[in-house]
Amino acid sequence: MGKRMAAFAVSGLLILVSVVSFAVRGLNFGIDFTGGTLLEVGYQKPADLSDIRSTLSKSGFSGAVVQYFGTPQDVLIRIASRGGEDQQQLSNRVLQDLRRDAGKQKVDLRRVEFIGPQVGQELTEQGGLAMLAALFGILIYVYLRFEYRFAIGSIIATVHDVIITVGIFSLFHLEFNLTVLAAVLAVIGYSLNDTIVVYDRIRENFRKIRKGAPIEVINIAVNQTLSRTIMTSFTTLLVCIALFVFGGEIIHNFSLALIIGIVVGTYSSIYIASSLALLLGVSKTDLMPVKKEGAELDNRP
Repeated sequence: MGKRMAAFAVSGLLILVSVVSFAVRGLNFGIDFTGGTLLEVGYQKPADLSDIRSTLSKSGFSGAVVQYFGTPQDVLIRIASRGGEDQQQLSNRVLQDLRRDAGKQKVDLRRVEFIGPQVGQELTEQGGLAMLAALFGILIYVYLRFEYRFAIGSIIATVHDVIITVGIFSLFHLEFNLTVLAAVLAVIGYSLNDTIVVYDRIRENFRKIRKGAPIEVINIAVNQTLSRTIMTSFTTLLVCIALFVFGGEIIHNFSLALIIGIVVGTYSSIYIASSLALLLGVSKTDLMPVKKEGAELDNRP
């Protein structure tokens, strides 16, 4: 708790940078949100992604996203929506160009999907509503389970994690698609879980420690849960790093969002959530169990 003002300053700076990045750069939405064409093609030999990008660039698709899909022989191509162009003709033209530049190597079309702009807009709206619904559900749960100050603190800490995680994607212009949105929703649950563990220990300590200022009680609670928080985050990070390194391009941004979210969520559980509870004025009287009137008489035989 002694470092809480420094933590607030760091968080404020990160949120400011994220908000400015949103306003200036926006998010680099994938075709899941903007609409476009997705093609999965198969090669007989490992494909060279740089050659495929060069072929597509010559054909007028310089902004296409090309990545391996499972194996070096399988390639996933994402092309943004282009107004006034038939999607079927577009996919046929792309396949012809790839076969022409592949020489004698056979190129098979495994899958083609078309996502219209209207569908992309609906996904954007539904994704935003899903995030708001998750935050509202958290607010209600924590309010009923703990106390309204804890509910407000947990929501602010969770929003803090989401803004910074998404802000990094905006700042570095990383593609934001449905898998990244799923990772952000997972980060909300992960961050909340860590915050609830800390809040539960704070509540227990307020009931057990009869003497001591709120800052001392909260500080003891954070230190008691510190080893658990760090070990849980560390083991989870190992899995996410493995996905990031060995999972391939298809889940690269998904695992990156999880890594960022876990680091930021762990930091907020230790420094932000508990500090917000203290700032909102939580005290022992707020957390002591309510005595039922006439409870002594009820216990008599």
